[in-house]
Amino acid sequence: MDEGLRERMRNAERQEITEYYIYTSLAERTKDPHNREVLSRIAEDEKRHYGVWKDLTGEEVGPDRVKIWTFVAIARILGLTFAIKLMEKGEGQALDVYRELEGKVPEVAEIIPDENRHEDDLIKLIDEQRLRYVGSIVLGLSDAIVELTGTLAGLSFALQDTQLVAVAGLITGVAASLSMGASEYLSEKSGEGPGEPLRAAGYTGAAYVVTVVLLILPFLLLRDYVHALISTLLAAVLVIFSFTYYLSVARDLDFKKRFLEMVAISLGVAGVSFVLGIFIRVALGVEV
Repeated sequence: MDEGLRERMRNAERQEITEYYIYTSLAERTKDPHNREVLSRIAEDEKRHYGVWKDLTGEEVGPDRVKIWTFVAIARILGLTFAIKLMEKGEGQALDVYRELEGKVPEVAEIIPDENRHEDDLIKLIDEQRLRYVGSIVLGLSDAIVELTGTLAGLSFALQDTQLVAVAGLITGVAASLSMGASEYLSEKSGEGPGEPLRAAGYTGAAYVVTVVLLILPFLLLRDYVHALISTLLAAVLVIFSFTYYLSVARDLDFKKRFLEMVAISLGVAGVSFVLGIFIRVALGVEV
């Protein structure tokens, strides 16, 4: 066996034992019995795969402790489903190596079907509260970004004072977040969502408030309204990018299409509002 092949096999062995520890750690930290069972089943698959590689290499390889810590932290912060889906994407890349080795190492043939099944069968069984309410989060984020970027753009040229824009934007944002939360509560009460009105309203309102704070922050920190507006638009794009990526991984959606669509809508509304602010300032002769 050449050294290059042996090294690829050792890497595969390390990946399997690392993922065994990750899934085991996640299972131990999961309160939901259903999710714990799913994670334990995947962990046992990874442990068995590690045994296959260990027999082939004749070596015992330790796990990647940094990777274990990273994915456990991601699961705590961004949710169990996101962490697992992200890890499975890495496994998908590893499948290319496995297929390369399949012709040289026949034992690999028994591993590949299991790896394919993880995402297709087991991962779909994960049921996580935050994903059941992802529609409420999307509603809060998208409405806040579209509405507030447009409002701030219009106010920026109409008032040309970052402090005034920040105050006006903050009042608008807080009022809108309460309005959106109330609307989502009534929507859930009518039977159009997962069924817990207060929780859905909380997710919508919280997503809106967090977005409002991020978008208004440049106007509180900067004196020049043009620089503040540019920073706010960049912050909006960053929020859109982050959440679209999260959603594309957790829900297996098309990232590029959704990201470009949301950016186009937000910046388009901001552009129209900015022009409207110029028109209103000139037409009414507003001087601040």
